[in-house]
Amino acid sequence: MQALTLGPTNHGRVVLFAAGAGGDPERYRPLLEHLAVHGCQVIAPYFERLVAREATTAELLARPVALVEALHRWASPDAAVVVVGHSIGGWAGLCLAGATPWGRDGKPLDVPREPRVSRLALFAPAAGWFAAPGALDAVTAPMLVYAGEMDTVTPVEQAIRLKRASAQVDLRVVPGAGHFSFMNTPPPGTVEDEGFERAQFLADLAQATMEFAIAS
Repeated sequence: MQALTLGPTNHGRVVLFAAGAGGDPERYRPLLEHLAVHGCQVIAPYFERLVAREATTAELLARPVALVEALHRWASPDAAVVVVGHSIGGWAGLCLAGATPWGRDGKPLDVPREPRVSRLALFAPAAGWFAAPGALDAVTAPMLVYAGEMDTVTPVEQAIRLKRASAQVDLRVVPGAGHFSFMNTPPPGTVEDEGFERAQFLADLAQATMEFAIAS
């Protein structure tokens, strides 16, 4: 396993970052550097690229499994863990925090858990997997959730679903933002709303995420 690691080591506050389907945390590096500069130990595994709608169950489960492995390898055992995740990375973070996803066969998936997860910052999370009754009941970690108004990959309705959890959920819908607006280096050919100021939004997102993370 390889991971981008930034900030102090063996720290009491760890940000475990889960990239989206592309799997490359370097595409979010300014965000991660902002967190590290403000005292967070950042652990961001590299993943194989996948197409979430076509991925096998094993390929999906590899994400949360690798996140737990990364924590065991690089984090202090008693560190408080904040998971920050984009898209399918948000799905993986929710799994660690106690959510139960349901597969395409209509059955719940057996996913790894991580009791040290104390907070979740989720950007355009793939929350459609948690539509079944009770799927979010075990999630108690406070959540900061961003959804893009123009997102057609994980629409706003998926983020709204997270309000069913018993946890405190701060949901922020971003006008003009799409699915890839949360990336410092979006995929080639990405087209965004003409009036959307992505540079300013990303700076604000990094600051809000940092403030949320260090509040734990």
